[in-house]
Amino acid sequence: MVPSENDSMMGKRKLEELIALEGKKKKKKKKKQVATPRPACSWVYFSREFIREYSASHPESSGLKAATKAASDAWKSMSVEEKAKYTKRSREVWDNYLTTAPARAPKPRKQTNLVTRCSPGRLFNVLQRLTPDQKAAVRSMGFGSLLGLRCRTLRRSLCLWLLERFNTARRSLEICGERIPLSPKDVELVMGLAASGKDVVNSGPDDLIVELRNSYNATNHGISVRLLEERLAAPEAGEEFKRSFILYALGTVLCPTARLDVSPSFLHFLTNMDTIHQYNWGKFLLDRLVREVSRFHQGKQRAVGGCLLFLQLFYYETVSVEGPGSLVPGLGPCLSSWGEEEITEREKRERELGGYGFGEVLYKESCLGTESSRCRAQLDCPPAGRMHTSSEHGPALGHGGNQVERDQMNGEIIMDEVVNCHSFLYILLVISFSFLASHLKVCWGYPMNHYLSIKLK
Repeated sequence: MVPSENDSMMGKRKLEELIALEGKKKKKKKKKQVATPRPACSWVYFSREFIREYSASHPESSGLKAATKAASDAWKSMSVEEKAKYTKRSREVWDNYLTTAPARAPKPRKQTNLVTRCSPGRLFNVLQRLTPDQKAAVRSMGFGSLLGLRCRTLRRSLCLWLLERFNTARRSLEICGERIPLSPKDVELVMGLAASGKDVVNSGPDDLIVELRNSYNATNHGISVRLLEERLAAPEAGEEFKRSFILYALGTVLCPTARLDVSPSFLHFLTNMDTIHQYNWGKFLLDRLVREVSRFHQGKQRAVGGCLLFLQLFYYETVSVEGPGSLVPGLGPCLSSWGEEEITEREKRERELGGYGFGEVLYKESCLGTESSRCRAQLDCPPAGRMHTSSEHGPALGHGGNQVERDQMNGEIIMDEVVNCHSFLYILLVISFSFLASHLKVCWGYPMNHYLSIKLK
């Protein structure tokens, strides 16, 4: 019988399927063969012996499953003395295995992943949708610096590196071979929040916040972040908006806890919204960060709470990777100086140097104290003063202005500084000569007082 064309096609397909199946079998990875297998326990030695005898004495049994079940029932009914025979045998094999088997190389431990609820990206998205009235309300509470937030993501590798070097007892970072203390003034410099005023107290009788807890549907887990986002989407800018904004800022960036929801204990200092600007937020933020990091070091919680954004930006501002003079103090808080592009460029430079901690520690003392307070006041208050008036230097000078006008103004400032410097040096020189003349009794031709009066004029 001559095979038809259809039969030949079917044969070719089966042949191709067989070839493909063999190829898949070859691609399967072989299991790693252990050089010295681990010895069995006492139950295994008993079951092997029992199943062999049971299969021989019960040929009508249904197979291995029935024999294994019978062995299990017999093992459970045996006493300790009856099991001692197999226990002794397994121990002898184990002792021989432990003495002859080569030591296994320990598996490398994976780096612990950083789990945190600090999410500047969520706050950044909410800030983009605020109306002018709402932004004015934020400034009135002393949180105007947050409006300049440009960083949307945390560099988790850097934060984890900093957490390992965070000394919570001394409140310092031990990096680059130095111990850098942290203070509320540093929080004011980086985040633009007040580092003076009344202490923030987030505890008190629950009766005082019952209505607020009900209005925010607060549970034992906390206040829902999504609920706060929905309320901040409304255009109103009154007391309800202020309270929701503070809760959202604290729960997402400034003082997040290990949980996803916002802590309802924050409601204790939000009963009177007229005193929000009087609190020492820098101290409160630092205290919460130290407490959360301490709990993380003790292993009490897996997630890290606190403002890790502050740690990240503080490192960027304190450690220079370009040498002295690369960090120039600005008028505003550091929060507005670091966007995604600047952070990406900085991280690239860190990798080129070989990782974190290879830079040079710079102390920006000029930015602390009165400087940071003046900068925060400029952010929270409307523009005023000589530097912000447009009638003196032209209407467009505040937004760029004419290059010639800017150069002329800078030149006048420099000349004034030079003149003042020369005057000071001249007076110092005259006083020095007068001191020498009085001791050496040199005759000047004029009375000394008359000569000094002529020169000083």
